[in-house]
Amino acid sequence: MTIQAAPAGEPAQPERAELIAQAHQRSASYGLRPYESPDFCPVLQSELKTRIERSQSLFTYALPVMETLYDQIVNTQSMVILTDADGLILHSLGDDDFLARADKVALRAGADWSESSRGTNAIGTALAENRATLVHGTDHFLEANQFLTCSCMTILDPYGKTVGALDVTGDQRGFHKHTMALVRMSAQMIENQLFGNAFRDMVCIRFHSRAEFLGTLVEGIVSFTPGGRFLSANRSGQFQLGLSNGALQAHTFSSLFGLSMSQLFDAVRAAPAATVQLQLPSGVKVSARVEWKTSRSAMPGVDAARPDAREAVVAPQRPRAEPSAPAGLDELDTGDTQIRAVIGKLRKVIGKDIPVMVLGETGTGKELMARAIHADSPRRAGPFIAVNCASIPENLIESELFGYEEGAFTGARKKGGIGKMLLANGGTLFLDEIGDMPLHLQGRLLRALQERAVQPLGSSKVIHIDVSLVCATHRNLREMVAGGQFREDLYYRLNGLVVRLPALRERSDLDVVAGKLLRQEHAAGAPLRIKGAVMEMFRGYHWPGNIRQLGNLLRTARLMAEGEAEITEDHLPDDFLDDLRERQARAAAPAAHAPASGPQGTPLTQPMQPTRLAEVEVQAIVATVSAHHGNISAAAKALGISRNTVYRKMEEARALAHQPD
Repeated sequence: MTIQAAPAGEPAQPERAELIAQAHQRSASYGLRPYESPDFCPVLQSELKTRIERSQSLFTYALPVMETLYDQIVNTQSMVILTDADGLILHSLGDDDFLARADKVALRAGADWSESSRGTNAIGTALAENRATLVHGTDHFLEANQFLTCSCMTILDPYGKTVGALDVTGDQRGFHKHTMALVRMSAQMIENQLFGNAFRDMVCIRFHSRAEFLGTLVEGIVSFTPGGRFLSANRSGQFQLGLSNGALQAHTFSSLFGLSMSQLFDAVRAAPAATVQLQLPSGVKVSARVEWKTSRSAMPGVDAARPDAREAVVAPQRPRAEPSAPAGLDELDTGDTQIRAVIGKLRKVIGKDIPVMVLGETGTGKELMARAIHADSPRRAGPFIAVNCASIPENLIESELFGYEEGAFTGARKKGGIGKMLLANGGTLFLDEIGDMPLHLQGRLLRALQERAVQPLGSSKVIHIDVSLVCATHRNLREMVAGGQFREDLYYRLNGLVVRLPALRERSDLDVVAGKLLRQEHAAGAPLRIKGAVMEMFRGYHWPGNIRQLGNLLRTARLMAEGEAEITEDHLPDDFLDDLRERQARAAAPAAHAPASGPQGTPLTQPMQPTRLAEVEVQAIVATVSAHHGNISAAAKALGISRNTVYRKMEEARALAHQPD
């Protein structure tokens, strides 16, 4: 079996190749053959009606979302598909000419698109793997389906059970890299609708570590009974809390947020219209709002006639969750001379209306530095608004930045939307990953910055703004300018003071940074220590994910070391230890294979050269992967090495294959 190279904009990642390979193995095990045409007969209309009735809530909340999604892909030779949990198509919308082609492979209501019926396809494979799945062209197991490209996301109910799937399918020649992002967002909209209407009596908390994300698709939602018993949390809520729905069942409102429900109700009565901070079990502070949904008249002690009685905001009542001022530049000075030099430069331009560009690898703390600049600036009382230019779908960046009027585009909210640039008025606008901003929007950004004004989409109004600008990127903007990927005039507009944050492996304050991160993760009780031998491991590691990777590792280690006084090697994740040992082994290999020499310095033996050894090693790994039919996990197990090593060696094999003789 050959895995087709991913389409433009979707790199062929080893994880994806493995997923498709395993799906093909399952397809063959069902007795399917690539060249065969399976039975395409849909279920009877009576059966389809019964299946829709079984999924009535899903069907009801999904239809308007499907219409909005289709409006965004109309005239692209595509269709939107909703299925139940078994892969049966309940409803579809699409371009007429493409629907006619899709009908030839039974992409229509009533057809079964499970893996057992259709082989590897985005719907069936997403449901089998319970994850977002892209299946493109020849990734499909059945040759009849290989003219398609499909992006699918499963839909979960409030209890974490898969109830269906949302899919966009189109002609494989028209693949677009942002389709999956649109599908994910749309599926999450459906899930949040299901969540919000699942319980008659509940206290619903909407939260996020960044206040500007409240009310958006990425906000966490967690619900409790009026007595404080946990009911459910959406995907974002589970992610931010660091616990699955199953693990959260053992918690109450009090154990998660540190105050009782009566204190919560008191806070609602005292401050029903303000957003305040709560503290998660991890110690992370979040902005939160509370909704009271009940069949009774109102929240205890709250006047039902008040317009804000059914939606209010929580004010924390525990001493250790008192909101603190944002960390300034002094907080980031942990002893490293490079960081200290960066801070010194920044202090000279803060408040001088000079844009700042922060360079650095992913995970070096660029946003943390931007927030510190804001905290030490004359604008500290104003908003800090962050926009990640790499994480917003290309067709949404313009509306996110500049805002839009009602009816500006299909799916636009009533009363329109306020853009991030206007939200940052009087404060600081942080444009993260500015190098990923689409070229066609760079001109409009430049004009807005030069004129200090924005014009929302669909509006004739020009609104003047006053913002301080901080940008960040891990890309080489000079090279992008030379290659025509970034506007030269915008580059020089943003290029006020440029500072570079060193990679963690380049810093001399690793001990201090690790200790600070650990204290943040272990806010309550006696702080954990890091054993000396573990710190030596840290000093010898290359930290490709930088401070973000170190923080995630310490978060895991802290949980593993629960009840103990210090973090030891036993508490470190296996993938970190595997990677560390493999790198140490590679570093020691040249010395281990150096030829012994006689009295005159002549070699006693002529061992295989290290380069040749590396080639043999790569060839052996490639052969093992091939013997296991592309199953990386099985090959890694057979070789006794980690999957990361197998992936790396496969990359080396590809590099060797392209070397000149």
